[in-house]
Amino acid sequence: MKKSNPKIFLFLTLCLFLVIHNSYGQKSTVSGVLLDSESEKPLSFVQVALFEDSDSSSPEIFGDTDENGRFSLLVNSGEYDFKAFFLGYSDLIISNIEVSGAVDLGTLQLARENQSLEEVVVETSKMPVRTTMEGITITPENNLANTGGTVLDVLRNTPSISVSEDGSVSLRGSSGTNILINGRNSSLTNNLDQLPASAVEEIRVINNPNARYDAEAEAGVIDIVLKKGLELGTHGGLEATYGTRNRTNLGGRISHRSLKLNTYAGYNYRNWKSIGTRESTRILFEDNESLVQNTDNTDHDIGHNLNYGADYYFGNNILSYEGVFQSSENWQTNTLYAEQIKQDNLFNYVRRNSENETDDGFDNALIFEHSFKEKGHLIRASASHSFRNQYKTQNIEIFNNSKNPNPENLTGKEKAFTDEIRNISVLQADYIRPLESGKFETGLKSTIRKFDNDYQYLRFEEGSQEFVNDPAISNQFIYKDQIHAGYFVFSQSNPKFEYALGLRGELTKVDTYLANTNESNDQSYFNLFPSVQGLYNLNENHALKITYSRRIDRPRAWRLNPFPDITDSLNVRRGNPELEPEMINSFELGHLANFDKSSFTTNLFYRKVNGQMDFITLVEDGISYSQPDNLLSSQSYGVEFIATSEINDWYSLNGGLTLFQIAVDGSNIGEEFTNSGFSWNVKMTQDFKLPWGINFQLVGNYESPEIEAQGRDLAQYYFDGSLQKSFFEGKGSLTFSARDIFDTRRFAGSSLTNSFSQDFYSKRETQIYLLSARFNF
Repeated sequence: MKKSNPKIFLFLTLCLFLVIHNSYGQKSTVSGVLLDSESEKPLSFVQVALFEDSDSSSPEIFGDTDENGRFSLLVNSGEYDFKAFFLGYSDLIISNIEVSGAVDLGTLQLARENQSLEEVVVETSKMPVRTTMEGITITPENNLANTGGTVLDVLRNTPSISVSEDGSVSLRGSSGTNILINGRNSSLTNNLDQLPASAVEEIRVINNPNARYDAEAEAGVIDIVLKKGLELGTHGGLEATYGTRNRTNLGGRISHRSLKLNTYAGYNYRNWKSIGTRESTRILFEDNESLVQNTDNTDHDIGHNLNYGADYYFGNNILSYEGVFQSSENWQTNTLYAEQIKQDNLFNYVRRNSENETDDGFDNALIFEHSFKEKGHLIRASASHSFRNQYKTQNIEIFNNSKNPNPENLTGKEKAFTDEIRNISVLQADYIRPLESGKFETGLKSTIRKFDNDYQYLRFEEGSQEFVNDPAISNQFIYKDQIHAGYFVFSQSNPKFEYALGLRGELTKVDTYLANTNESNDQSYFNLFPSVQGLYNLNENHALKITYSRRIDRPRAWRLNPFPDITDSLNVRRGNPELEPEMINSFELGHLANFDKSSFTTNLFYRKVNGQMDFITLVEDGISYSQPDNLLSSQSYGVEFIATSEINDWYSLNGGLTLFQIAVDGSNIGEEFTNSGFSWNVKMTQDFKLPWGINFQLVGNYESPEIEAQGRDLAQYYFDGSLQKSFFEGKGSLTFSARDIFDTRRFAGSSLTNSFSQDFYSKRETQIYLLSARFNF
């Protein structure tokens, strides 16, 4: 049989489509140009449509403007309403347009939406950092330093934020942050180094959130908003990064949007290798004992990240589905060389730990939103579930009385298996009702979590030549909690003054279970969390703000889990099931100055924490045990400066300076756990537009020493640089990045108590070079 030619089939199908399309009647063109009402510059990618009825959600025809702000819509003769809408601008509506031939609407202007209590932003939308009433908003793709990186890389370059050696995030000196994905609680936030920066639309840092947000977290909220299609039509992009040690990052995304349906998907593959070293010295005063340890580390991680979703628009309703899938596998080898001197006796040993970890997780969310006729009057309901399964295998080889980890020196073997499953389910409903000069918001939310950690530890017995389970260490820890919340926020505004008053109530139920001892710990408590926000507009450029919120920081499951981490048998880390939540009162007073091409924000802040959670190190029988405990309190206060500015056509900068004093009172445990100190950090990003379409960026970071309950972390600083060349009228680019140009970034610190002192120094491979290519369509 002769096969049909697919090209002929496609051609006939296209012809049939054109015949049917043109059989409905004579078409006419409706055209025009859209400009920004303030700058009078053309607006590209503005969504435009013609409706037979102004209340209809189904257009007769739609499209978007080109790079010169021009649009052209082909429609049958008749009477229509024209609508233009674009994010950040008020809708433009022209009613009763009679179309019987070509219609030229001429030059039209879109006005920016009025600034409000929730968003006072600088007009330079291309800046990577924008200041808002509640904090700052970061756009990763506007910062060259984020090319080929992860969310942790973005946060490292964000004012007021610090990222520690283990990837934990601190804001204004506090590690108690509530990290969300698309505004929802997610188990995937425990693995931010697997989330690529290219998948993120923006990150919102909310220093002093109101009652609309969970009361969880001492320092505030970090909301990671993933990309989804926003523009009509089909759009997408491809990205590839290659760097030293064969580091590879590949990604692609695509979206298609009509006025009825929006679908989108993005995928990233990451293959990352790294090496590092760690040194520590511990001295026990009473026993005249010293322990010197040096660890060599190799790390190889392969990860896959997929985000996808759809929005369906019908009537005044939107039904959305959002999904994220992550899968990764990690291989690590840590070789620890130790020298212990006790009462003039020397003991050497080597401990090599080979780890393999698989980590799979997904998020699913269904969101329904109904808008009433009055603009801004809506009800929104959502249901989401987040799942994560982490399985880790450790093979430990011990070489006692030796400095050489050769097979002939092997004296012992151990194994450990960790199987952890995390489930988070969230149900939420919100209602927003505009008032004559304000707004009323209320809502309900239930969060249900279950974390199941099954840990098995085995020792090799020479007699039986088998690995035997050690019941003194092996265990299963199950953590469950439920948080049921309700809130309301009432706000009023006039040209001079705006304010918002909120109150949130949260009922918390916690249940922990330790299998090998059959121990359970149940807690139930109810708390109220008020919030106050105020904004006084001095004039069109300057405003004063004041905020207050009461918050809570509950112990995470891993902090309650008493399982010991025995990767290093002389430095054991474990949780504390007796931990209680922190209660926080947070105040902020600020000044905002916004101009055409720059903004300056100054914030004075004060935070009082009762029951401060901090890690305490105790030494027993020559073994160092590190575990969290509740201190009496802590206080921190300081000032924060954030600036963004386009100095001229070829130079712009943004950055932040934070200065703060911390005082920790652990006198309930012992006088040696009381400490105080001054810290500061500065981050600055400079962008230069060079000839031949080349952009150059230089990023500098400095973090001063910072106190802990028993010591302090030392200063760290580094510089990153990037060069980018654009191609194909800005659709494509090639970027060369140098991370940690002078190879100065490391983590170091010291602890000092009445019984011991300890110093550590850790250096990862941070001086790396990356070449990235990107193309958008």
